[in-house]
Amino acid sequence: MPASDFKSDQYVRFCPGCGDHAICMALQKAMAQIGIPTHQVAVISGIGCSSRMPHYLNTYGFNTIHGRGGAIATGVKTSHPELTVWQMSGDGDCLAIGGNHFIHEIRRNVDLNVCMLNNRIYGLTKGQYSPTSPKGFVSKSSPFGTVERPFIPAELVLGARGTFFARTLDVDMPTTVDCLVAAQQHKGCSIVECLVNCVIFNNGTHAWIADREQRAEHSIILRHGEKMLFGKDNDKGLAIEIAPQTFVPKIVVVPADDSRVLIHDATQTDPTLHRLLALMGPENELPVALGVIRNVEAETYDEAVNNQIREIRDKAKAKSFDELTATLESFER
Repeated sequence: MPASDFKSDQYVRFCPGCGDHAICMALQKAMAQIGIPTHQVAVISGIGCSSRMPHYLNTYGFNTIHGRGGAIATGVKTSHPELTVWQMSGDGDCLAIGGNHFIHEIRRNVDLNVCMLNNRIYGLTKGQYSPTSPKGFVSKSSPFGTVERPFIPAELVLGARGTFFARTLDVDMPTTVDCLVAAQQHKGCSIVECLVNCVIFNNGTHAWIADREQRAEHSIILRHGEKMLFGKDNDKGLAIEIAPQTFVPKIVVVPADDSRVLIHDATQTDPTLHRLLALMGPENELPVALGVIRNVEAETYDEAVNNQIREIRDKAKAKSFDELTATLESFER
């Protein structure tokens, strides 16, 4: 299927240069690559710049209210498990007013594909700090710098017992498409954190890895079953080191030919290493991990609910509402 099949006839109203344009295009490419017909796909969103996405995709769509995209998406998937359901959200919509729904759709492992576009700012409401804005960030709602510590989305996902977490960058189209395809192929709640730029209110927020000249040294693309190598010449690798006395594991950079270089296993059940990888960044002088970081199997909520309904229905004397009312009428007589 061509990507054009998934483009709607609506004018795309993201600001020129906004990273959301790239995610929209990547999603259209990913949907085409997956090959599921447009009438079998539903895109649900809340409120925010990223939540405009249902308008630009030629699928079923629902632009809901602020923070409630996860609740609606859960209902859609549970009532229509045959549909492929995508949830489009931003760091404000998903982690502030929608934070409760976010952690519980992960905990329940609803078979949804959640794209959280993280520009670390409220863009649609004109530049207030968000739950992922760094401490000290100056904005319209924090003119002297926010005193709050930010959420790290990966920590929330893993803390809620997430089965799939990936991270991608708006200027890296191939990795973004790969992550979105992998999210759809995963059976369970797939979270893809899309690092995007807001040219109007938070320009350059991901410059540490978005800059083309620095990206190879400041980021690493993790691929299941492959060595964790990075650098312009793939001359660096990642290894585990245990701190003496405390026995705390940490990630360290070693030469690419070091025998300790790790091989990425996204499917290991224990999330310890996945968490260490997801928390890498300039704060600990390590490259930011991109790609699929975690991808494990577990029972899905929608499958469990529908199995329970079938089991109870099979045991019931009345198999339908008509049979139930007929039984009641007979009892009344």
